Amino acid sequence: MPRSSVVSRIAHETLLHSPSSMPDGLWWNHLESNFASRPEGFELGPWDWFRVSSTAITDIVVRTLACSLVTATALPTGYLPRLRWGGMDPGESAADWKLYIDRLHSGDPRSFFRKPDCPTDVQTSPPRRWHFRPENGKCVGLKFESTYEPLSPRFAKRYDDQQQNRFVRARYWRHNRGPRPTIIAVHGFMADPYWLNQRFFSLPWLYEQGMDVALLTLPHHGRRREPGSLFSGHGFFAEGIGGVNEHMGQAISDLRALMAYLRSQGAEKIGVTGVSLGGWTTALLASVEEDLEFAIPNVAVVSPVDLFLEWQPAAAIVSASLMALPYSVKDLRELLALTTPLTYQPKVPRERLMVIGGVGDRMAPPKHSRLLWDHWGRCRIHWFPGTHLVHLDRADYFDQMLSFMRSIDFV
Repeated sequence: MPRSSVVSRIAHETLLHSPSSMPDGLWWNHLESNFASRPEGFELGPWDWFRVSSTAITDIVVRTLACSLVTATALPTGYLPRLRWGGMDPGESAADWKLYIDRLHSGDPRSFFRKPDCPTDVQTSPPRRWHFRPENGKCVGLKFESTYEPLSPRFAKRYDDQQQNRFVRARYWRHNRGPRPTIIAVHGFMADPYWLNQRFFSLPWLYEQGMDVALLTLPHHGRRREPGSLFSGHGFFAEGIGGVNEHMGQAISDLRALMAYLRSQGAEKIGVTGVSLGGWTTALLASVEEDLEFAIPNVAVVSPVDLFLEWQPAAAIVSASLMALPYSVKDLRELLALTTPLTYQPKVPRERLMVIGGVGDRMAPPKHSRLLWDHWGRCRIHWFPGTHLVHLDRADYFDQMLSFMRSIDFV
């Protein structure tokens, strides 16, 4: 593999010549069971080592707080079919699981990821508040009904009752003299505020490079959260494994519908980037959508089950449950494999894929980015000396992103 595929000064000394971490065959069966505990080492200089080590505590503290919140409100509801929790019928949960496994083993992602039509009734409105006001363009809020249809009849009934989550929302910055190549950004779990993502994704800077920019709100986040939700994003993981599959399916459907709308407005080239949960979504979109110019997942999760086994207190609960019940890590991976990018070969050519990972990430550890990079044929990758929440040297990877977009004639 040519050295140019690693476009950062930080890498394993032997990374380019090491065997792939992506197993052959069904990845959920052949990925080592102790993947969650496997280290992913980097050779860092003293200054980078100090910066990474001193900022890692932020990830650990926030990870523990977020995991405790999710654990208290979502686990074990719906995750283990032999448990009865909140009136849920374990038989119904097991029946749902069979639906997803049957679609998984069909070998055709289109059986689950159905391409939506272009939305016809899109409401545009001035944002209630915004921080970036382009002088040579305008910023509008977009709202249209999601046409996603859940696979499970049980979730279909719940979905019909969700008045807020059923509407896709996005913010759209476009130039007056257009159309322009458009980049869609996808936020992380519990991290939906527009003001936060404007800064994190450097959206004004991307806009100034000549691109139009759209920022999608994921299901159950922000103004899509249902009344009674304890926090933004609560509903995304609160309904068990079936819910995660359905909400990832809806996220992909909503993204593709947004792409169709942008094309109807004249955008011929559309790329996508996302962070954390948005990185997972970005990588999955590249697995099912061929009309995509590029995909840049940032600190992405690619095996959520293995992630749960690193986050406390969820790890203790899941591990204890696996010992008590006739299920293994591989079984749980299989249940979520339908909506995992490792399951599919990307529809986007390798030269239009780029992975960004943090060497000190304690929330989506770098081995997830490494695994995706191996699965994607060791495409372009950039490692930054930071953590999941503290992205040190961001200017470096934004320069690399711009260079990448120029190399594929996107800008």
